[in-house]
Amino acid sequence: MIERANEKKLLTVAVDGPAGTGKSTVCKLFAKKEGLTYLDTGALYRTVALRFIETEISYDDSAGIDALLAGTKIGIKKNPDRMTVFLNGKDVTDSIREEGVGMIASKISAIPRVRQHLLFIQREAAKEGGIIAEGRDMGTVVFPDADIKIYLDADPAERARRRYCELESRGERVDYSKVMEDLEIRDMQDRSRAAAPLKPSDDAIVIDTTRLGIDDVVQTIQNIANRMKCRQHRNDRPE
Repeated sequence: MIERANEKKLLTVAVDGPAGTGKSTVCKLFAKKEGLTYLDTGALYRTVALRFIETEISYDDSAGIDALLAGTKIGIKKNPDRMTVFLNGKDVTDSIREEGVGMIASKISAIPRVRQHLLFIQREAAKEGGIIAEGRDMGTVVFPDADIKIYLDADPAERARRRYCELESRGERVDYSKVMEDLEIRDMQDRSRAAAPLKPSDDAIVIDTTRLGIDDVVQTIQNIANRMKCRQHRNDRPE
C-alpha cells in the first residue's frame, strides 16, 4: 500500500468525472492493485435519494429535509472492490443502483444541507487515508488536499453507450435515446448547480477515456502513482 513520505497516513486518491467515464470500475481495479479501500461517494447520495423517494419530501421543504436527514442513518462497509451500503440498518447496495434513484441523486446533490450532511461521512471514512474515492467533487471540495487527483472524461455518445450496455447487462430493458437524454440532463444538473459543481480541480490530471480500455486507464493512473512514489523517494534521500 502506498504511504506518504515521512508520514504514517496513507494516500488519498480522488477521482471525479461524469457518468459513463469508467470511474467505478477503474477505482475498484486500482484499489486492488494498490491495496487501497474503495469509497463510492455517489452511493451515499443515492442512499439519501432513496429516502427522498420513500418519503416523497419536496426539494424545497427545508424543515422536511432536515427531519429526513436526521432520520437517515447511513452505514458503509469498505472493501477493496465493493462498498456495501446500509440505510437505517438495511442493505441497500443493489437497490440504490436503479436508474431512477440516480436521477434523484443528481437533483438532491444540489441541495447544500444534503451535501453538508454527507461531507462529514465522506471525510470520516477517509481520515486515515489509504483510500481511493470517486464522485463529482472529490478533488474540489471533499478532499482538496488529496495526494492524487484524477478527472475522467469521455465523449457523451460513448458514455451513453457504456451506460446502455451496463443496464442491458443487468437485464433492464432500456432505449439508447432515453439513456442519452438522461445522461445529458444529469450532466447539466451536475455542472450547473451552485453547490460544488462538477468540474476538474485546478491540479487534477484529466484523462479522456473515450478510446481507452479500462486496463489502459488503470495503468495510466498507476503510472501517475509510480512517478509520485519516485519523487517521494528522491526527496527522502539524504543530501
